[in-house]
Amino acid sequence: MTALKDAELDRLTLGFVPLIDCALLVVAREQGFFAEQGLDVTLSRQNAWSTLRDRVAAGLLDGAQMLAPLPLAMSLGLGRAPCDTLAPIVLGRHGNTIALSHELSSISGAGYHENPALSARSLAGYLGKHPGHRLSLAMVYPHSCQHYELRHWLSLGGLDPDRDVDLSVLPPPQMVEALEAGRIDGFCVGEPWGSLAESREAGRIVATGAQLWPTPPEKVLGVTRSWAHRYPATLARLIRALREASHWLSADPTHRRRAYDWLALPPYLDRSISHLDYLPLDEAPINQQLYGPDMLRPDVETAALFAEQMDQQMRASGRRLDRATLDECYSPVHFDATTHQ
Repeated sequence: MTALKDAELDRLTLGFVPLIDCALLVVAREQGFFAEQGLDVTLSRQNAWSTLRDRVAAGLLDGAQMLAPLPLAMSLGLGRAPCDTLAPIVLGRHGNTIALSHELSSISGAGYHENPALSARSLAGYLGKHPGHRLSLAMVYPHSCQHYELRHWLSLGGLDPDRDVDLSVLPPPQMVEALEAGRIDGFCVGEPWGSLAESREAGRIVATGAQLWPTPPEKVLGVTRSWAHRYPATLARLIRALREASHWLSADPTHRRRAYDWLALPPYLDRSISHLDYLPLDEAPINQQLYGPDMLRPDVETAALFAEQMDQQMRASGRRLDRATLDECYSPVHFDATTHQ
């Protein structure tokens, strides 16, 4: 591969939210792939997506792990002032879980099935017999695959997400505690929080994102368009380091366990993944997390599913999704230039 140009920056700070799909960032730092590219990268933990979003937009972070729809929402000015943002590489696909409280899943009969519609119908049947029981369900951000997957799952049971339940936003690290305290009846969030709820017997996984939406990316690297244009060689080196991390993670099953050991360090996920010591990594939902080398290239087509959901949200306020903005957000141009595809 042709040598890359010298990076304009050699010290970077990238944000992340404590989820298993920050793995490529952690591996690239701990295994030295960033360093091999001449980059000294600090990973800065952010507990809420809105905080991470604002810090990237303000230039306080050079870039960040982002929910896949977030660059588009930022570019369109959904939830804050517009900030043109790009997703030059995918960091992971799948990994979300929908969990209900242990009590609710038991009395409603909603359990994990190969067909997620079965659990949704079980819940709807229970609510039909108990009209006074109004559900409170949490997701991580209004413009997220978690929000859209939760709405889709409810609709499979004939439930109207806007009429039959109360939806709220909670940062991922607060989900399990809120479920244990009875403040919410369930949630949709990325791992490890669903399996952690199960391990604490606070909740039960009733569906996964891999069942509901098999194609779209879940997390991406997000950078502002101005940052990408100002530091193209630095961005290319970031992409190369993350690709190397993906190859390393996929090369040997023992590498995956090593990655979880790094994720368990205090700066990253800490004790929130201690339950993975006894959870089989080859079983759902952990084995549904995808961040292999063939999953990293962004493209507009796989973003179309969540873009359609965003367009529907915008129409309610008299706006329409701009196709040119969608095309720019998820263009593979930076990825292809780095990998010469």
